[in-house]
Amino acid sequence: MRQIGKRLFLGGALMVILGSAYADNASVSVKTCDPYQDYSCLDSALGTGFWNRLTNYYKLEMGKDAAPVDPNAPPTRREDFPPAAMTMPPMPFTEWPYGGTTSLGVSLPNAVDSPFMNAISDTAFGQWMLDNHIQAYGWANAGFNFSNASVHGGNAPAAYSYNPNSLALDQIVEYVERIPDMVQKDHNDWGFRASMIYGQDYRYTTSYGVMSGQYLNQNLANGWDAPMLYAEWYTPFVMQGLNIRVGRYISVPDIEAQLAPNNYMYSHSMTYAYDNYTNEGIIASLAVDRNWIIQAGIEGGTDSSLNHSWSTTNNPAPNALFPNKTTRQDPGANPAGTFAVRYTTDDGKTNLQATANGINSGTWGYNNLQWYGLTFYHTFDEHWHISSEVYQEHQNNVPNLNNSYVMTSNNGGPIWTPLTFAYNSPGWASCSNAAALTCTATAKGFVTYLNYQIDPLNNLSLRPEIYWDPQGQRTGTAATYRNLAFGWQHWFSPQIEVRPEIAYYTANKAAFNGNANLGMAPNMKNLTVFSGDIIWHW
Repeated sequence: MRQIGKRLFLGGALMVILGSAYADNASVSVKTCDPYQDYSCLDSALGTGFWNRLTNYYKLEMGKDAAPVDPNAPPTRREDFPPAAMTMPPMPFTEWPYGGTTSLGVSLPNAVDSPFMNAISDTAFGQWMLDNHIQAYGWANAGFNFSNASVHGGNAPAAYSYNPNSLALDQIVEYVERIPDMVQKDHNDWGFRASMIYGQDYRYTTSYGVMSGQYLNQNLANGWDAPMLYAEWYTPFVMQGLNIRVGRYISVPDIEAQLAPNNYMYSHSMTYAYDNYTNEGIIASLAVDRNWIIQAGIEGGTDSSLNHSWSTTNNPAPNALFPNKTTRQDPGANPAGTFAVRYTTDDGKTNLQATANGINSGTWGYNNLQWYGLTFYHTFDEHWHISSEVYQEHQNNVPNLNNSYVMTSNNGGPIWTPLTFAYNSPGWASCSNAAALTCTATAKGFVTYLNYQIDPLNNLSLRPEIYWDPQGQRTGTAATYRNLAFGWQHWFSPQIEVRPEIAYYTANKAAFNGNANLGMAPNMKNLTVFSGDIIWHW
């Protein structure tokens, strides 16, 4: 423990030094004037030349909780919509989170506070992007963890820092996007987002058939993915606004998200880690009035490429599970539906959303989860708020690990053998009836974030959680898990954030310090993880 404590101290000190070193430069005055007092002098304060303007913009915002405000900018939200739920910083969002759409009634083009866009805004190309409401921005996210696990990958099923006692490049992300103007009420508008992620977090966004060989065939520590590739069309003339999104997008449910800046803490809850991530399809989001939003979509299953809805493969070893000479490449990749209803109070302080995501026959496949759940958010006062989520998810016809025939019949069929999935193959189930070939695998999760905002640049989060995985299909061990985590989020500016934390996990049987890819069974019931990261935006 002394060695772990020493490493924790050094890792935490490194994060503070990285931020503080830059904070020290904040004392260097920005030339000419203060754009926080006189916005019209922003351009002259930044100066000329890309690197000079980029550096000056970071200096300008250091120690501040927001960008300079243009007094002539259009309204940032409709007057007849509830007020913003939160401020960012110190929170990871301003609207209570929901996926599948750009936030209705409160989204503006060119609204992202980007040092890169400000650095190029005095060039012809930068001005062309601004005139056409196109932005390019992103961030780098790196972190560390120290735990009492020792096996490579032994922190799992805790998420996301699966590899214990290590430094990690979690994600480098770049967005190029056009956000539809959803505040105005007089014209239709359109938008798009193209995203790319590189780092260890690609493991959690991987969709079978979309660059998935890096994870499923090579098990690379760091890899690429494109979690969002979509186009949007928005009209204000249907009730209070209708947005239609087509492409690959983040699934509708959840408090948390794959992208680092969208989360309170560095680690994620198990509730989040083992549910739906992305869908490919079309989804419509309708603001019925100021309080109610309805969403409905059709996808090609969950976390599987759309072409898997019809692609097949030869079956060299027909058996009771896969009796035909050909089989579906992914039996779970079937047309699925999403439906959500969302209610926000007039004061914006309380929100409740019910969602059914990826609903079809539920046939076992790569990640064909049938997700039913609720999210709830409430602000108590200017310091305290709570975010809670509860869900049930399941898959049907999951092969039974306890059945001897299933275990000896070519692993249930050719598509689920190491010929296709050398690593990280879909989980099987420990069914209660050993005679059954398959059973329904169910998981339930409940997580809460209790947050205390110290000031506009600091927030504390307490995360209690319980996750039930009775057949072990999601985590690899049939167990009940409990997690209690505490984290501090400190922002040096709207562009630089650090998030140290400590998390304690426990299961009712040995579930940690194993690695299925290496054939190593878990041997620990309890796991303690000290971790932290830094997010640097551009």
